[in-house]
Amino acid sequence: MSVIPDAQPSEFRAKPRMHDARPAVLVTGASTGIGAACTVRLAQDGFRVYAGVRREEDGLSLIRQAGDAAAPILLDVTNPAQIKVAVARIAEETGGRGLQALVNNAGVAIAGPLEFLPIDELRRQLEINVIGQIAVTQACLPLLRRARTSGKGDHRAGRLVFMSSVAGRSALPFTGAYAASKFALEGAADALRVELEPFGLTVSLVEPGVIATPIWETARQVAERNIEKMPPQLEEYYGGVLNALRSRVARTKGLAPERVADVVAHALTARRPRIRYIVGRDARTKILMQALLPDRLRDWLVAAAVRRL
Repeated sequence: MSVIPDAQPSEFRAKPRMHDARPAVLVTGASTGIGAACTVRLAQDGFRVYAGVRREEDGLSLIRQAGDAAAPILLDVTNPAQIKVAVARIAEETGGRGLQALVNNAGVAIAGPLEFLPIDELRRQLEINVIGQIAVTQACLPLLRRARTSGKGDHRAGRLVFMSSVAGRSALPFTGAYAASKFALEGAADALRVELEPFGLTVSLVEPGVIATPIWETARQVAERNIEKMPPQLEEYYGGVLNALRSRVARTKGLAPERVADVVAHALTARRPRIRYIVGRDARTKILMQALLPDRLRDWLVAAAVRRL
């Protein structure tokens, strides 16, 4: 379904309740997976959830799942016009209450050996996973500050959550672009957390391992298209390993996205939210290895695992 880039479908605008006092939260990348699970969970927890989606049908699906607590909003985090329109709508509908929280969840995964990865694809990876997150954050900060000011006594007001990944702490071969984006996101969030602390705003990072979401199937499809653009040396240098990795990924089962939604709910409601939330045994294992093992030993173990594929 085609849409005007900066327009908002009238179907997304449910009639607001009179004196609707539900705290407002914006979740980006809410069409499927973790973002959709967060929308449903936070709606159940009493939030009015502005759910950033790319397609009208995804927004209507969220309304069917979460009722009038879900407020879908067309939002491509790389589109300045859509960011402006989305934030203007939130400001209009929340008035002096502002925006209680922002969940920066939108993201993509672009895989492939960095030696041959098209540079435009690397730029797209960083534009969505890093620049887009910061652009939305900048646009929303006045509303988050407003919520903090108007909600004196409410410890939940003014919270930011960035959806990172175990890849933001531990990079693996052939996921260099994705890992670079998550490492950058971690650095930006760490800096922002200290910058905003004097104003009572909190910043948390969520670091999942493998989660069963459509992002990985989309990543596989994108990787297949990118491989067609790469030189013949790709098959000579990396063909065997890439074929084995495809088979391994196809057999991998991740955690349900609702597990991540539970963590996000804690980050938005706990009196003292954590700085980092690690989700999944695989994530904890990889981060522990990264912290405890010397780099050369860690690299040797990863290379040995790749050779055994």
